Amino acid sequence: MIKTLIVSTKEIDDIEVAVDEIKSQLTAHSLCANSVGIIACNYEFLVSGAMKAICGALPFDVAGTITGSLATNTESGIFMLSIMILTSDDVVFDIKTTPPLLDNPFSITEKFTEELISENPGKASLAFTYIPYIETFSADQFVDIFSRVSNEIPCFGVLALDASDTFDNSYVCVNGEAYHDRAAVISVYGDINPRFLYATISYEKIIHKPSLITKSEGNILIEVNGHSVEQYFEDLGLNGVRDMQYAMASVPFLLDYGDGTPLVSKIFIRQTPEKYAVSTGFIPEGAMMYVGVFDKEDVLLTTGEVINKTLEIGSADNISGVLMYSCMTRCVSLGSDSMSEFELVKEKLGNKIPFMVSYSGGEICPLQNFESKMINRCHNNTFILCIF
Repeated sequence: MIKTLIVSTKEIDDIEVAVDEIKSQLTAHSLCANSVGIIACNYEFLVSGAMKAICGALPFDVAGTITGSLATNTESGIFMLSIMILTSDDVVFDIKTTPPLLDNPFSITEKFTEELISENPGKASLAFTYIPYIETFSADQFVDIFSRVSNEIPCFGVLALDASDTFDNSYVCVNGEAYHDRAAVISVYGDINPRFLYATISYEKIIHKPSLITKSEGNILIEVNGHSVEQYFEDLGLNGVRDMQYAMASVPFLLDYGDGTPLVSKIFIRQTPEKYAVSTGFIPEGAMMYVGVFDKEDVLLTTGEVINKTLEIGSADNISGVLMYSCMTRCVSLGSDSMSEFELVKEKLGNKIPFMVSYSGGEICPLQNFESKMINRCHNNTFILCIF
């Protein structure tokens, strides 16, 4: 059994006050024998040193990412730090960090996963997974290797992404240290029953028939239907937004992997000098690709629907907490009302179930295929939930 606690602060500059706020919230609760923290915070907490001081004052390990904005049961905001604490007497937690992934990321990830599973008895029930933004090594590729080597441990987490135009501050955070080139995995061992929900665009928002990806390299799209990606975007009428990063990222492209799983949303964030399209995730040749339309109304509709499902599960089962991540492109689609998605979550969940939700650059959440097999997937434009 897991008990879930949430602690937060909005104090960035006065480190002593920030630490005291977190510690005072923590002393109101009792921890079990085993605990771990999942952190989400604004980049300014890293700059001021508050994040490192807070993590250093806690009696358990902490991992997570920098984020654009976040919310808990009681508050929400941009300049905020929150930690979801999982504590248990019979469930065990373990945090491991990869070596730098800039050189030989494929072999490093494989060796890291082999060591992770060899050092711990039994198969983990769940892996909270936090991956840095590396253009030459996508989150999909990390998750695919981890899944294969670990015999399909369910992965839930994010691709780290801050709110800047250049993504320079997209850090993975472990025990107060920040990494732009290392991934972190929180392995959960024990008798738990994680359930996964997700919300992407409504089916009615898919506006084009599928196209065939005929040439790609990793996360770079080169040809569609045998023609250049530049011609493909021109045929879609997207050349006007192609050069604008956030405008392009707001257009959902949905992939059919042909393996019985639902469509998975991807985004393109820029173009190469050759006019190829760069995605935050892996773009496989042979996959079918659809184009959708994203707007504020659909963001709130789909998020509301998935929170209603969460409440249904909560009313039928004694769940401990809910960890949620939403794609930054959903926030962009909200325009000037940028916190409305998180405010909707707060309104619906209230104090019924402890939760933390923050924005990400890519969402890692398992999907179920037609044979009821869970397959780890990386998403964009998606709101994901892990219920435990």
